[in-house]
Amino acid sequence: MLCLNALKQYFIFAILKHKANMKISYNWLKQFIKTTWTPDEISELLTDLGLEVEGVTSFQSVKGGLQGIIVGEVLTCVQHPNADRLKVTTVNVGLENPLQIVCGAPNVAAGQKVPVATIGTTLYTEEGEAWTIKKGKIRGEESFGMICAEDELGLGKSHDGIMVLDSKLKVGTLVADIFEVENDYVFEIGLTPNRADAMSHLGAARDLKAGLLQKEVNIELITPSVSAFHVDNRTLRVDVDVKNKDLAPRYCGVTISGIKVEESPSWLQNRLKAIGLTPKNNIVDATNYVLHELGQPLHAFDAAKITGNVIEVKTLPKGTKFITLDEVERELHEDDLMICNAEKPMCIAGVFGGIESGVTEATTSIFLESAYFNPVSIRKTAKRHNLNTDASFRFERGIDPNITEYALKRAALLIQDIAGGEITSDVSDFYPNKIEDFQVRLSFDNAKKLIGEEIPRDIIKRILMSLDIKINNVTETGLGLTVPAYRNDVQREADIIEEILRVYGYNNIKTTDKLNASISNTSRFEDYKLQNVVGNQLASQGFYETLTNSLTSPDYIELSEQLKEEFNVEMLNPLSNDLSVLRQSVLFSGLENISHNINRKRDNLKLFEFGKTYHDFNGTREEYKHLSMFVSGNRHKERWNSLVRPSDFFYLKGTITSVLERLGLTNFKASPIKNDVFSEGVVFSIGKKKLVEFGLVKKSILKHFGISQDVMFADFNWDHVIEMAKHQTVKFNSIPKYPEVKRDFALLLDDKITFEDIDKIANQTEKQLLKDVNLFDVYQGKNLPDGKKSYAVSFTLQDENKTLTDKQIDKIMKKLQANFEKELGAELR
Repeated sequence: MLCLNALKQYFIFAILKHKANMKISYNWLKQFIKTTWTPDEISELLTDLGLEVEGVTSFQSVKGGLQGIIVGEVLTCVQHPNADRLKVTTVNVGLENPLQIVCGAPNVAAGQKVPVATIGTTLYTEEGEAWTIKKGKIRGEESFGMICAEDELGLGKSHDGIMVLDSKLKVGTLVADIFEVENDYVFEIGLTPNRADAMSHLGAARDLKAGLLQKEVNIELITPSVSAFHVDNRTLRVDVDVKNKDLAPRYCGVTISGIKVEESPSWLQNRLKAIGLTPKNNIVDATNYVLHELGQPLHAFDAAKITGNVIEVKTLPKGTKFITLDEVERELHEDDLMICNAEKPMCIAGVFGGIESGVTEATTSIFLESAYFNPVSIRKTAKRHNLNTDASFRFERGIDPNITEYALKRAALLIQDIAGGEITSDVSDFYPNKIEDFQVRLSFDNAKKLIGEEIPRDIIKRILMSLDIKINNVTETGLGLTVPAYRNDVQREADIIEEILRVYGYNNIKTTDKLNASISNTSRFEDYKLQNVVGNQLASQGFYETLTNSLTSPDYIELSEQLKEEFNVEMLNPLSNDLSVLRQSVLFSGLENISHNINRKRDNLKLFEFGKTYHDFNGTREEYKHLSMFVSGNRHKERWNSLVRPSDFFYLKGTITSVLERLGLTNFKASPIKNDVFSEGVVFSIGKKKLVEFGLVKKSILKHFGISQDVMFADFNWDHVIEMAKHQTVKFNSIPKYPEVKRDFALLLDDKITFEDIDKIANQTEKQLLKDVNLFDVYQGKNLPDGKKSYAVSFTLQDENKTLTDKQIDKIMKKLQANFEKELGAELR
């Protein structure tokens, strides 16, 4: 039996977990499309197009934007009278009077042009904490500002002395104008995994262009030119040998020699910082730039470390050791694709580089890689090694296989521009079998049916062309289309219709006043109906419904002998070890919930959940539905007009009984149960069918979850409950005309006798007139013999046809007393 519900939960969880939070720079985006639209307008349009903008933040290349920092001229500089390392200066900042500023920099001198932070200016520490310049006294001398070092302004890391500016600068000039502080806006886009094509500024710009065209704004898409790319010489050839073309359908590379590894120029650093990346060096930054510009991951190898001048793309034997850039030694799987030199591996393909082949300050030549790797292979490798990088994130979702060489040339030209060097080899391009575009047929009638409205055909054609979907032929009934390979999520007619609709605009589809509904003739015992009945009943009693993951940790089987490792249904490609099997019990996911709430000071809990358990019995997979209930802490919040009453076993029992009675199940029998889950437990059954097991969870299990308070747990076999409920009939009686009578007994009993025993004997003794037996007090202790307890029991008697006489009542009570004495050894107190 296929565990469909569990798989559905798994995929929903996986999609949510791997939803990409992609950052797009407004200034960077405008390099692709020249638009005057504001960030707010673009944000709204991107969201309408399906690229949901979850937030827009501002970015400044220098935090604070150097506001309040002006050019000043040091007029005088004398020794501080009370401090050997301080100077007292007067600084002209363009005001009527110069400012006196105490400065501790060793290089401050008269005649210098310097950056001055005036009173009220906010500066930021390296950690981003703000502090404000105030008027103060330093060793007895007043100071009205601060002459700044470059690290204090965020313009560098040096703190050896103050910044000395160009002497030609005019006093009073804003320092922000000198250093061209860049202001930007950053869109944070919640990108769904199917939109791999939009995981770049180019991808977002493509969608934006289509959206603007629908708004009657025709803007050209500008892409970086690579026409200047040429081979300078062929002095460093690196051969490429792809051993497995299925795992690496395309692999490109080129060598660049004579480079100088250093810091990237400020414009490039600003682009990366804006989207949350930390600049490393000009080579690494260039590859990261192209990755986020075009969506194509690249990797730069130090050419000096490519022994044999050969790149081999292959898998290695299982267990091969490899140390990645994070200095972690990993054991390779036999299916992990590796980039190797003639002697050893250098990189886990598409996922993470090796520690020995990366670019360093000593690197002078590189081999630049641009490839298209099999998405399934990359996804499995990344999960096996618990690695999630910007490169693997894109490769495993499928990138554009036809942009590989273009991106390589773009990156090579960028590296030449910022690091120097020459192209010293031809471009190697292994691409034996071209990945073809998708052919799709669109029916106009189907489009109308799915959309619910007829979109004019000329608009449909315009939208498709704006999305780079080629129209091959047009007929009266539809279109023959070619979808570019980079849109791997658009391979069916329904996908085409979705593309048309999202660009046309969901908000442009008219809503109808007509409501269509179909009435189904279904049984009142349908699972979902009974589930709603019970769910509403529990919610009205203060319970909260929960939904926990069907995936769980395999370690939980050690907490109960009822669970067996061989019964586990294991995931082939788990998200993590803690979510690698489907649960055999609903108890542990519920206890995780209890622990989570208690740790957040929510101690009084009443929870329920409808969920399934999954089992593999010798290759036969089975799933069973359960209703689980958890009760812990007090029944109600503390109130001024009522006592605090803790939830206990009997409270849970009463709730369970009310659930079964609501479903018409009243003829169940209660039996004690002993297992390694409950310290005290009871099972309700009808015949051989167990309806529910419930009790007090053992302390040893609670301790595993860090829970110190009592937890009551009930586990309904919902399949059995549904089956039994279907056989119940509705019974009703008219309201009796004659009164009921109550009589009480105080019975002294052995402490092993239960109320169930009393109830059973009473109903056997008087079947017609006895309507109810109720235990209203229990006492055990002082003034009672050892091993004895006192039960106060009330009996409700009623004749529906006449009023009972005292003689009849006394006769019944004497008969009950006699049977209690005979069967239970009871004594009246």
